[in-house]
Amino acid sequence: MNWAAFATAAPALAAITEQRFDGHRHHVLATLRRDGSPRTSGLEVRFLGEELWLGMMPDSLKARDLLRDPRFALQANPGDGTGMGGGDVRISGRAFEVEDAAAEAAYVKEVEPPQPFHLFRTELTEVVRTYVEDERYLVVQVWKPGEPVRALRRT
Repeated sequence: MNWAAFATAAPALAAITEQRFDGHRHHVLATLRRDGSPRTSGLEVRFLGEELWLGMMPDSLKARDLLRDPRFALQANPGDGTGMGGGDVRISGRAFEVEDAAAEAAYVKEVEPPQPFHLFRTELTEVVRTYVEDERYLVVQVWKPGEPVRALRRT
């Protein structure tokens, strides 16, 4: 399921998720190393058209990881301090390198990334938002394809 399908299925969660990612330039990407252990790396993300795009330097370790195993988790930068306005947001899914010249050209026109680069489109498998409500409840919202958004509240 791409970004547009997620936004249609869960519009309120999609809006706050995009807002959290747009609030800062750099975020944290988790990929899997060859031995299966996690690797975290800094990354810029873009929401363009109907997709969430991941662009990265050629032959970077994170790009090699995704080419070998497309699973990823992406954590939004929480920002300065501990306010976390809007909550903590994480996206999980699979990333696939773009081989469509027209899609890549449109991305280059919009983003003007340093050349050359790897461009990955994403398929979402989970979106999670954690936030504090009324200074009393810890709320965890979870979305998975084909399911409604679930909200768990804890005191």
